[in-house]
Amino acid sequence: MKKLIVLLVVALFAMTAAAQNVQINGAGATFPFPIYSKWFSEYNKLHPNALINYQSIGSGGGIRQLSAGTVFFGATDGPMTNEQITAAGFRILHLPTVLGGVVPVYNIPDVNAELRFTGKTLADIFLGRITKWNDAAIKATNPNVNLPNLDITVAHRSDGSGTSYIWCDYLSKVSPDYRKTVGVATAVNWPVGVGGKGNEGVAGLVKQTPGSIGYVELIYAIQNKISYGSVQNAVGEFIRASTETVSNAAAVAAKQMPKDFRVSITNAPGKNVYPISSFTWLLVQQSPSDRTRSAIMKDFVKWALTTGQKFAPELGYAPLPAEVVALELQALNTVK
Repeated sequence: MKKLIVLLVVALFAMTAAAQNVQINGAGATFPFPIYSKWFSEYNKLHPNALINYQSIGSGGGIRQLSAGTVFFGATDGPMTNEQITAAGFRILHLPTVLGGVVPVYNIPDVNAELRFTGKTLADIFLGRITKWNDAAIKATNPNVNLPNLDITVAHRSDGSGTSYIWCDYLSKVSPDYRKTVGVATAVNWPVGVGGKGNEGVAGLVKQTPGSIGYVELIYAIQNKISYGSVQNAVGEFIRASTETVSNAAAVAAKQMPKDFRVSITNAPGKNVYPISSFTWLLVQQSPSDRTRSAIMKDFVKWALTTGQKFAPELGYAPLPAEVVALELQALNTVK
């Protein structure tokens, strides 16, 4: 009898503990997936009953699922359009979380040098106008590199992607032809190339395909040990992506941040600025019906914007400027 009572007490305790657990589901950008995974794990150590689950499916998928109500929060590297926000039918707050750089990655047999690219050269490669690695435009900025007479294979995202949005946003600023032909969106009609799903997919394609070039968030290039190049910025410098050079791109934006936080910082002016840099955003409902989950999500975001920023550099991201954090903490007061 005593054994039965003990078992009942244990079962009741387990049921009570389980009832206190709150799971919050989100989905979206692959760009910030490494830092988000770290944050959710660290936050769970502090709050064991808060279980935040995130699916890395691309920015387009995150926007669609949030709008459809199948996830509680979304994530994107390309801000939602006014039309998308209206179609969702509820108020959505864009909250920058960290900064990252999108880098051109390549796989050229017997070439280990860090290549230098102008924006126009990258645009012409992705337009299919430059098709060989020893093209005069590539050789002009890499005179000391023995570039082979090898076909270029372009790798791009196959899914709706904020990383694509950042890449296209930059190339459209430096190439009128690119803006006219491809444009800026999370999903575009690519003139050439093969598609991979997620930053992981593009990194995999480039790593496995001699002669290829693609674009991924910096941490994916580092983790996969893929060569990546420097890119010419607005003042003519060839800059390699780093937490410092990405942070420099945010300096101007921090002083002129719009109230809704939807801002582009690609091709930002100034010295030592990496030109293909961007914020990445969490998409949070301002007035959700589930106040319990909203309170947890609000507390998590406050933690991520403050204590959580210390984890960014070790994963290849740049922390947010203090001015931006202050504005976001104010904006969080509008979340119910």
